Amino acid sequence: MSAARKLEYEANKLAKRLRRQVGEAIADFGLIADGDRVMVCLSGGKDSYGLLDVLLALRDKAPVRFELVAVNLDQKQPGFPAQVLPSYLAGRGVPFRIVEQDTYSVVKRVLPEGKTTCSLCSRLRRGVLYRVAGELGATKIALGHHRDDVLATFFLNLFHGGQLKAMPAKLVSDDGRYVVIRPLVYAREDDLQAYAELRQFPIIPCNLCGSQENLQRKVVREMLREWERRHPGRVESIARALTEVRPSHLMDRMLFDFAGLKATGAAVAEELREPLLAED
Repeated sequence: MSAARKLEYEANKLAKRLRRQVGEAIADFGLIADGDRVMVCLSGGKDSYGLLDVLLALRDKAPVRFELVAVNLDQKQPGFPAQVLPSYLAGRGVPFRIVEQDTYSVVKRVLPEGKTTCSLCSRLRRGVLYRVAGELGATKIALGHHRDDVLATFFLNLFHGGQLKAMPAKLVSDDGRYVVIRPLVYAREDDLQAYAELRQFPIIPCNLCGSQENLQRKVVREMLREWERRHPGRVESIARALTEVRPSHLMDRMLFDFAGLKATGAAVAEELREPLLAED
């Protein structure tokens, strides 16, 4: 096989894998239903470009009818190339709205120099995007978080929050008005990076937070990358574990009635049996 044909083969295989994974996530979690208007939040990064591209491909072959509309929040970061996304989206024939709101200045004014900005920036963006979703009549808000984002969030909560919590594939906003979906939850970041390079997406870097070196999320991502390098399959196993939770084998009394658990003389259900411990 020639080098060109091999490259084309690998590119097609990657595209099919991402479409399959997104399709599986949509089916597993009921992310998109017939008649939905899905607002795809497009930041200009590789993940949101990949999300939009895959959803466009699936839309044309999906058994249900749904609309896509792309929304970008122009946060007025210095040097932001405002023409890139409108040009790209117009070229793809995707309906879109560019929302201009200076959250950049708010973050810089509120947070002291050197403090991480992601948390405040995220809250500000979320409020704007929820408002726009209402204006557009969107029934779903699609975000570009992938499998590695989910795992990083899981470990951040574990290490720093004392909670077993990650990013759900689907959630309802606190006010009960909006459904947020993450169709890329089964997709690896490395695949999305390779896909962005193959598709030559016009990537826009985030000057507000992308260069912060004191983010704990970066530390956790480096840990996951090192695990994957030294122990292939470990990260995949952890991701799978998030879909195979056994409340009876944890210690959350709100999820399982340990106090009321009694011997009955009947066989114990599989999910309640004492686990076999692997030897060190």
